[in-house]
Amino acid sequence: MKTINLVCKAVMALACTILGTTAASAQEFPENKPITIVVGFVAGGAADSATRLIASKLAENTGTSIAVLNRAGAGGNIAHQYVSTQPADGTVLLLGSVGPLTIAPHLMDLPYDPFTDLAPVSGAVHFPNVLVAHKGVGVNNFKEFIQMARENPEKGEFASTGMGSASHLAGELLNMYANIELVHVPYKGGAQAMQDLIGQRVASYFSAPPTALPYIKTGQLVALATTGLERPGYLPDIPTVAEEGYDGFEALNWYSFMAPGKTPEPIMERWNQEIVKVLNDPEIKQQLNELGLTPHPTTRSEFTDFMRAESDKWSKIIKERNIVMQ
Repeated sequence: MKTINLVCKAVMALACTILGTTAASAQEFPENKPITIVVGFVAGGAADSATRLIASKLAENTGTSIAVLNRAGAGGNIAHQYVSTQPADGTVLLLGSVGPLTIAPHLMDLPYDPFTDLAPVSGAVHFPNVLVAHKGVGVNNFKEFIQMARENPEKGEFASTGMGSASHLAGELLNMYANIELVHVPYKGGAQAMQDLIGQRVASYFSAPPTALPYIKTGQLVALATTGLERPGYLPDIPTVAEEGYDGFEALNWYSFMAPGKTPEPIMERWNQEIVKVLNDPEIKQQLNELGLTPHPTTRSEFTDFMRAESDKWSKIIKERNIVMQ
């Protein structure tokens, strides 16, 4: 009997050791494992460029190998769903975006919950959209555009990167504030929307600044207004919509870093520290600013609060505007 008891104790001790080792390893930062950051948009755009810039510095600081994986489609929802199903061990991160995280949940039944199947690590960057129109529209400033929209709303149709995207909701917010009815023309992405705008097949577009700036500088597009509360440094002469008489108007586009929802706290905190360190790096800040992006480092709880506030805001606008998926 003594022998059996000793064997049982030895087995239990071994089991505890194995479980303890497993539990400890589950909490460890993946120092020597390849890391993937998933982006829900095509290569070459603002989201992709910012991610690659940040990923390069993260890799340098942590000594890990970091790859950027583009899984474009459905306004970013494909990438968000993909990451929600990945191992929660810190090896897969997501560049989260405003549409899938705080707009799409109010428009459709998603196969993931942004607040449980994904977890915020930190804010990444934010930026206003810029409302641009092609020369053929015949307006020189925002006031003229609104006047035209009141008289001929079909001439002021606005493009977006898709139903439920940040550019779509910026247009709906303007419709609500200005009491106009601009026609929404959804595209599958920013590149296609910009191509049709330059080709004068659509009148206007709430564009990401990095996409629009080259065409504004060459005079191919007219910049009418930006959608933040303050004028961005790269468009100092272009007013905000709020300045033009629509007090409180704000429609920011933003990206964040997310992880699978059950990723252990110690790993999440370590990633937060590493990402915040990169976003506060003067050289990285300057390079992001040159892309028209403002770094947005946060604590995890700060970004959770921000995300909930954005979700509540867009939920109300979607209901008031009676927006439904087409």
